[in-house]
Amino acid sequence: MKKIYYLSTCSTCTRIIKELNLSSEFIYQDIKTEKINKQQLEEMAKMAGSFESLFSRRAMKYKELGLKDKKLSEEEYKNYILSEYTFLKRPVLIVDDNIFIGNSKKTVENAKSAL
Repeated sequence: MKKIYYLSTCSTCTRIIKELNLSSEFIYQDIKTEKINKQQLEEMAKMAGSFESLFSRRAMKYKELGLKDKKLSEEEYKNYILSEYTFLKRPVLIVDDNIFIGNSKKTVENAKSAL
């Protein structure tokens, strides 16, 4: 499977998609207009090793809800991501059995190598 979960209004996602020059085989899912479902999130977490690795601590609501002062469980990470799309670290790129999460330079380079 070749899929990317991204946010169309995010300039970083747009820049990375352009930089990766993804083929037409890729399925694009804008998480704002087409919310991720429980099954999709569970598949990503299985590939990534945890829900926490998919969770964005940069989301505005992270500070608003005071989550930085709490110790969250895997179930809580999962529920927050399902309830609010901004909690998903993005973009999430799936290439066959590999998953690339986030926008760090190293992650983008690793994704390029896998393509």
